[in-house]
Formats: sequence, structure tokens, C-alpha cells
Amino acid sequence: MCSEKRSACAGPRAPVRLDLDRIRSAVSRIAPVFRNTPQYVCPPLGEALGCELILKLETANPIRCFKGRGTETVMARLADSGARAAVCASAGNLGQALAYSGRSRGISTTVVAGSGANPYKLERIRALGATVRIVDGDIEAARRLARQIADSEGAFLVEDSENIDTCEGAGTIGLELLEGVGPIDAVLVALGGGAMATGVGYVFKRLAPRVEIVAVQPRGAPAMALSWRAGSIVETDRTDTIADGVAGRFPIPAVLDDLLVVADHVALVEEDSIIAGMRMLYRRAGLIVEPSAALGVAAILEDPSRYAGKRVATIICGGNVIPADFERWVTEGVSRASTAC
Repeated sequence: MCSEKRSACAGPRAPVRLDLDRIRSAVSRIAPVFRNTPQYVCPPLGEALGCELILKLETANPIRCFKGRGTETVMARLADSGARAAVCASAGNLGQALAYSGRSRGISTTVVAGSGANPYKLERIRALGATVRIVDGDIEAARRLARQIADSEGAFLVEDSENIDTCEGAGTIGLELLEGVGPIDAVLVALGGGAMATGVGYVFKRLAPRVEIVAVQPRGAPAMALSWRAGSIVETDRTDTIADGVAGRFPIPAVLDDLLVVADHVALVEEDSIIAGMRMLYRRAGLIVEPSAALGVAAILEDPSRYAGKRVATIICGGNVIPADFERWVTEGVSRASTAC
């Protein structure tokens, strides 16, 4: 099985759905509060990890995650079309982003979440004015109900990653990294549905193709990683990870096709490494992050020789974590987490 460079072991691939001109045009559609987020070299963290580490801080905005870039792009185009209602399924971050972008444009928003969704994120979605619907089951059950609502109520269905606007909005992160931090050897991107990995990856493949694009997924939610390695869709029957923001079971075929073109490597990391990454980001960079945001650091911890001495960027994609969980995993210390950080 090819688990490293797909381009070296796979046959020709169809063109990706993304377009560089559309990504560039998305910049002006995105509210300034989501753009030009902090990006900087973090010496204390890099020294501990054995590489020069650049942090791209996508938590420095009103919804504390990167997804506002995509929902701003979606909702701006919806507003142009005269649409007045949108619906999505979300574990929390997409819902917050869609609610924020909809409220500013007068588009009503419904967010469907599974029964185990992060209550902290759901509280924020309601505070932003969206209607929240809870369904028994996980994110996949929420997606089914969201589709039903779209069909029965005429709302526009925003499918994260499948809707190309979400990928192109996320791709603007790549434009900023290329413009602002100098040469990079590798970019580490959290992998869930694939919007950020494909959007950022595509920008680098077009403008800096020698940069290694590494997508990172929890071993407890590996469907997209397994699909990338197999070159075809692999579904799983369950997820078991604290990184709820990337915990899907049914990859979207069109998104996988894009990922097969733009990703050079897809890593699977353990829960202990995710927690260790969160702790390192807190202790050495002063950042409070959710588990998905620590996937890049977790990948370096598990495969240090791959990044040793290199200039590596990782995208800190979200900071919406329940305070009690953060304290339990990070500030109080957890026996199963590495003590080396």
C-alpha cells in the first residue's frame, strides 16, 4: 500500500475542483476579522520539537476557528443569489461560522448536531442567532437530517468540504502563509472533511509545489486517511477520538479526489500525542487549543526524524474546547499523556 507520496505510486488523477483565481477572489468576500491571522516562528516550541516551527493562528477571530473563511465565501455568494436560509450539519465549529456569516447578511441559519456534540460550541451557535436541532447519533446522522431540512424547507445546504466555497475560503490561509513567513519545507494541516487540507494544499501545489503537504488525522477517526492510502473511499463504523472537529466516518468522494492530488503524506496520530501536543502548545506557546488544532504538533512528536531541522508550518485551526476538558487534559496533567513535553 502506498502511504507516502501518492504521486509516486498512483496513476493519473482527474483535475481538482479548486481554482486559484476563485481562491484569490474569495479574499475580498471574507470579513477582515477572519483574514491576515497571526503567523510567526515559535522558538520555544520549535526547539522542543527539533525543527523551526511556524504557527498560523486561526483562533484569533470571533468564532475561534478557521471555518469562518469558508462560510464567509459561501454566504457572500448566497446573498448575491438572494437566498434567505441555510442549513448545515456540524460538530460545532462550522455551525458557529455559518451562524456568524449568516447573521451579518440576513440569512437565517439552522445547525444540526449529533447528540454528543460539544455543548460549549452549541451554546455559541445559539448565541449567534442560529436555530440548533439535535439528532440522536453522530455527525453522520446530523448530515442526514440537514439534507432533509434542505429538501423540505428550501434552505441552502452547506456541506463542509463538498461545497467548494468552503475549500476555497480555507485556501486563503495558504495564500497568507506563502506571502508572510518565507520559505517553508512542510505544512501540517488537520484533516477532517478535507476543506482546509485540500484548499491549503492546492494553493501550495500551484504556487510552491516543492513544499510537502502533510494532512493529519486521529487514529481514532481514520476514514479519510485510510481512503487516501487506498485511493478509494473507505468508511468506518465508529469514531473514538477527543478531536471531535475532525471525526467523520464517510469521506466525500469529490474531496478525496482533490486530496489525492494535493497531499504528499497523511499521518494518523494517537490520542496521547494529541494531548501532548495540546500541552506543548499551552506551555511553550501560551495557546489554549482544541484537540484538532494540536494534530500537527502530534504528527511531529510521533515522527520527529521526518521534520528534524526543517522549517515547518502548522495551522492552529480551532480553540473551542470545553474549559473542564482542557483542564483535565492539559493543565491538571493526564497520566496517559507524555511527560516529555
